[in-house]
Amino acid sequence: MSLTVLIDYDSGNLHSAEKAFQRMAGGGRVVVSADPDVVARADRIVLPGDGAFPACRRALGAVGGLAEAMVEAVDGRGVPFLGICVGMQMMADVGREYEDVAGFGWIGGAVERIEGQGLKVPHMGWNDLVIDRPHPVLEGISTGDHAYFVHSYHLAVTRPEERLAHVEYGGAVTAIVGRDNRIGTQFHPEKSQATGLRLIANFLAWRP
Repeated sequence: MSLTVLIDYDSGNLHSAEKAFQRMAGGGRVVVSADPDVVARADRIVLPGDGAFPACRRALGAVGGLAEAMVEAVDGRGVPFLGICVGMQMMADVGREYEDVAGFGWIGGAVERIEGQGLKVPHMGWNDLVIDRPHPVLEGISTGDHAYFVHSYHLAVTRPEERLAHVEYGGAVTAIVGRDNRIGTQFHPEKSQATGLRLIANFLAWRP
């Protein structure tokens, strides 16, 4: 039985995410855990995150051995990884919210403030996805499908091929990134109704 671990590092309420993943997991197990030993055994890893990049990055690093177990699973064993919201932003080289803080360097680029071009920041609510590149986790998801966002910063990629989707909000704002066994969504799939549930189901079936 496959094991999907949602990493718990006090980054927000994981209840809705846990329920959404359990709903789509079929016969697989979904657990929320901060235990590095559990993360080390995971078949899939989900890193959520709400709040400011520096605080989330430090909170993850403060749980002894947790970040190391995650990196070893993803880099060493090739475990499929999904970052959500700030969890996706931590895939970048650096976050520039309040101060420069190093990310995991899995997706080239920096987490920068949304310009907005006169629009309200944070970018909050529903927006239409624009699919830039096909990916197995996006199977059945099309340009124009809606997703739910709450953020003031986004990942400005340095390699265009690593941006899988964006939304228009005073300019192109990164919505989905991916490379190898790693994918991340700036939006919350657990709050994005049919689009989000389809993405979760695809991730749980994905074999990079």
